[in-house]
Amino acid sequence: MKKLWIPIVLGLGLVGALVAQARGRNEAAAKAPAPMATHSGVRAEGRVTTYPGGEVTVAAEYPGTVVTLRVAEKSAVKKGDVIAEIRADDERAALRAQQARISEAQADVKFLESEVGRQQNLSKLDSTTPQAVERAEHDLDAARARLSAVNADERRLAAVVRKTRIVAPINGVVVLRNVDAGEMVQAGAPIVTIADLTRRRVEAEVDEFDAGRVSVGSHVAVSAEGWSGSWRGTVEEIPDAVQPRRLKPQDPGRPSDTRVLLVKVALDEKTPLKLGQRVEVEITK
Repeated sequence: MKKLWIPIVLGLGLVGALVAQARGRNEAAAKAPAPMATHSGVRAEGRVTTYPGGEVTVAAEYPGTVVTLRVAEKSAVKKGDVIAEIRADDERAALRAQQARISEAQADVKFLESEVGRQQNLSKLDSTTPQAVERAEHDLDAARARLSAVNADERRLAAVVRKTRIVAPINGVVVLRNVDAGEMVQAGAPIVTIADLTRRRVEAEVDEFDAGRVSVGSHVAVSAEGWSGSWRGTVEEIPDAVQPRRLKPQDPGRPSDTRVLLVKVALDEKTPLKLGQRVEVEITK
């Protein structure tokens, strides 16, 4: 009988030890600090763009044939450089003719000014009539009017000729050329696109429901498919209004879920990213 009680006592002791051990672990877990919740950053898609005014499409102001195109894609240009010229032989000939008329009108005015002065001096000596003085003054006024008219025509023709010379409006690089020499173009037709590639940033489409998690100065990691690693950036501008999504197609079943904030991200370091390239961004505090 004694031998039967020994295993029972040992079993009860083992159970008590296990219960005590489990209770100790529970108490320790209750006293230990709770693990901190981790929050991932806001993820969004975007594109590489220039700053406002950093990309300009230069268009023809006057219709005609492109006789000279002095740039190619990737050509560096400075503000005021001549990019292309439109044929304007007739307009230039008309301008030269008008300039000759100006010289003729100026000579008439100079002669009639002398004539008015002579008639006025004769009038003081009673050697001419008042009608002769009035006629000389009238002829001078008419000559001055003709000079004013030919000057206006000359300015108009000069403006037309200037429009046939297409110049770069900004410093930058030609990123797109739309025409070749010899092509006919209409007024308003794009010739080239110039971009200032020295200052680029990212426009990220952040879901409107993440707006409260993004603030100016937030850190940004920018990555792109096909490139290893990422580049640092900083949120520099957050718009006050949402807009429809452009990078991802709109879901016709949930059109109200496609509004985004177009958050502007400044790149803090040089990148090999191309203008217009699609990128991924992760925004953290």
